[in-house]
Amino acid sequence: MSARDKLRILGLELPVATKPVAAYVPAIRTGNLIFTSGQLPLVDGEMVATGKVGQEIDVDQARLLAEICALNCLAALETLVPIERIIRIVKVVGYVNCATGFTSQPTVINGASELFLKLWGDSGKHARSALGVAELPLNSPVELELLAEITSH
Repeated sequence: MSARDKLRILGLELPVATKPVAAYVPAIRTGNLIFTSGQLPLVDGEMVATGKVGQEIDVDQARLLAEICALNCLAALETLVPIERIIRIVKVVGYVNCATGFTSQPTVINGASELFLKLWGDSGKHARSALGVAELPLNSPVELELLAEITSH
């Protein structure tokens, strides 16, 4: 079963990739690797929520926002190739805009990691960094970057 079919079963769909608002591209390919730019929890071009995790945003809501960021990463990747060409999720970097003293960044970024595991099984297992930051663009609670390996054809 394809990742796209699994998305449908989960009741999810890939959004249209958000157009960059500055001097960058949504994703770039080198060889069989695709790196995405940081993706925010945007739906139809609008922020789903804003604020600091551990203050205005709770952990469960932040996990869902991380999943939206993951979908946006896949949409950015799909500006270059269909997601069916993904053979491995290599690395995820998650940034959490968090209140002072908040230390559950890994739990928040699990919202993205668990989606990749559901879509690709063992090939969805990846290296990861989950970082707490003081601010993110547009006061986003979460931002995510993805590195994926694709088939050569």
